[in-house]
Amino acid sequence: MMWFVLAVCAFGQTASVEQRTREVLDLWVAGRYGEIHSQFDSKMKELTVATFRQQSEQLKALGPMSRAGEPVVLSSGGFRTVLMRLEFPSTVLQFSVSWSERGEIAGLWFKPDAWNAPSYSNADAFTSVEVTIGTDKWKLPGTLTIPKSTGPFPAVVLVHGSGPNDRDESIGGSKIFKDLAHGLASRGIAVLRYAKRTKVYPKDWAKDASPTMTTETVEDALRAAALLRRYEGIDASRVFVLGHSQGGYMMPRVMQRDSKLAGVIVMAGNVRPLEELIVEQMAYLGVPAQKDVLGSLHLPPQYLADLSGYRPDAEAKKVDMPMLILQGERDYQVTMKDFALWHAALGERANVVFHSYPNLNHLFIAGEGKSLPAEYARPGHLDRQVVEDIADWVRARGI
Repeated sequence: MMWFVLAVCAFGQTASVEQRTREVLDLWVAGRYGEIHSQFDSKMKELTVATFRQQSEQLKALGPMSRAGEPVVLSSGGFRTVLMRLEFPSTVLQFSVSWSERGEIAGLWFKPDAWNAPSYSNADAFTSVEVTIGTDKWKLPGTLTIPKSTGPFPAVVLVHGSGPNDRDESIGGSKIFKDLAHGLASRGIAVLRYAKRTKVYPKDWAKDASPTMTTETVEDALRAAALLRRYEGIDASRVFVLGHSQGGYMMPRVMQRDSKLAGVIVMAGNVRPLEELIVEQMAYLGVPAQKDVLGSLHLPPQYLADLSGYRPDAEAKKVDMPMLILQGERDYQVTMKDFALWHAALGERANVVFHSYPNLNHLFIAGEGKSLPAEYARPGHLDRQVVEDIADWVRARGI
């Protein structure tokens, strides 16, 4: 599952690292460069306070910072790097601070924002509107991207992987749900993406009497699909749901609870249970396995009970619904073992299509060699072929 290994192995002090990075940013905005410099490690201190001040003041010519995004934490090689998106009047920058194991600043950068429109996106072909999924205490903000051509349009709901994801599924240097939304809308397919319940209501959800992966993932996907069916310009008979990682893992439950769906798409959805995936990821990254893998995640008993005995391949076999199953062959979080299990269960069905991509990772972004966590920090876009394959499959359904 997305980020489980990092959550277990490297995120033990995430909150304090996030807070320290926010404090560094506050110091920078206030012009207190010496206090930041005092936190540099010996290598970084080769940059003098005067030079750091000069470089910082040049950046401030951009004007006052208007907004700082939520921190994203990555871990690699003994360092934890916190990324924050900063908005200025004329541009957007990515603020990055790398923390050493000793708690010193080993790197500090302001870079052009990682996300810009991919070549397969045509901004003139679609428009975006803000919507709200649900009306109860769990209502969620979302974005519906609609083609400008003549409808009614087929539509896809995007369902996130694990963790408190935003509507773009922003991870390090990528926004793969934003890529998908704009890429599919450029091809005549409406897309609804929304902020995850655990992102919007982290404290309330944790205090809920029965937080489970089903309530975290499935319920909001169903509400989003229902919203699309009511929306003017959407073909209610051609609504699909796409799940990435944890979202893909939960797709059989979505299928079972919404028979009106035209089909579902699984992107890097695991078949095997969480504990098996986590142990395998640890071995891949050379991290010693913990004795109680699931216990180390500190998940409530009802969350684990919700998954006990759950096999998505077996559950998917119970529902005769079109499926598109996609897998990156360089993915170390959900691997080709899971893809093979999907194929073993559903490969004989004419309405189930499979695609794997040799050079793509867990985020369906191209790369070379062994995929590692640090790869996610680099700017990248969802691969064009994935967008084309999804668009072709959706357009072929229900015509």
